[in-house]
Amino acid sequence: MNTDKPSPIGILGGTGLTTLSGLEISGEKIIETPWGSPSAPLVFGALGSQQVVFLARHGHPHRIPPHEVNYRANIWALQEVGVKTLVGVNAVGGIHPAMGPAHIVIPDQLIDYTWGRGHTFYEGDLEEVTHIDFTFPYSDRGRQELIRAALDLGLSYSESGVYGATQGPRLETAAEVLRMERDGCDIVGMTGMPEAALAAELGMDYVCLGLVVNWAAGKSDHIITMAEIQAAIDEGMAGIRAILERSVHPLGHPRP
Repeated sequence: MNTDKPSPIGILGGTGLTTLSGLEISGEKIIETPWGSPSAPLVFGALGSQQVVFLARHGHPHRIPPHEVNYRANIWALQEVGVKTLVGVNAVGGIHPAMGPAHIVIPDQLIDYTWGRGHTFYEGDLEEVTHIDFTFPYSDRGRQELIRAALDLGLSYSESGVYGATQGPRLETAAEVLRMERDGCDIVGMTGMPEAALAAELGMDYVCLGLVVNWAAGKSDHIITMAEIQAAIDEGMAGIRAILERSVHPLGHPRP
């Protein structure tokens, strides 16, 4: 029997998920960290019997662009309140032909194209240099719980893929997307890094739940519009919420 005490599940929301439907809110708290202030107050509540902590990655209202998110403060604050497993909900563009708008992707790898972001806790006046293994950037246990939930719900999803993290806030050029495709990327987003690496540095299980909201640049016969993105969010976010509601309890109660 597994006697580990359940820990709260952290949920980092992005575009289209600044609040979580079905969350029974018990309170909010502003957490100050050695790295400054997080994007928004932490929202505490429960989905069913599982305690969760929600943080709006871009602030609430949605106002912080991807390259200005204080990723270190966000991750530190969530760890400070006991979060050990963190689900990053990300809006992404589809590169792989099977990953079109409203499709859900649970990636297993990533490539980092970002620059200039506060990407590590291990800098400054250190006693020694610290390196972490980042071979597998996402928690396999966490991924399997999300995959199980998506399968049980009968949703259209991909159980693996390579997330390419770009700088933003602009979208990519068609040539950049072709380069990413040659590199092996299946989806492209702007917030997947350094989030995953920072969580790894603090020993947290991190997993990405990606919603494709548009074809990446050059992968359709038209330019990308915000109306197209919003339509995909409206269509696909119900599935994201359903996966979260179904998976947070097993994520917080590790299987023996």
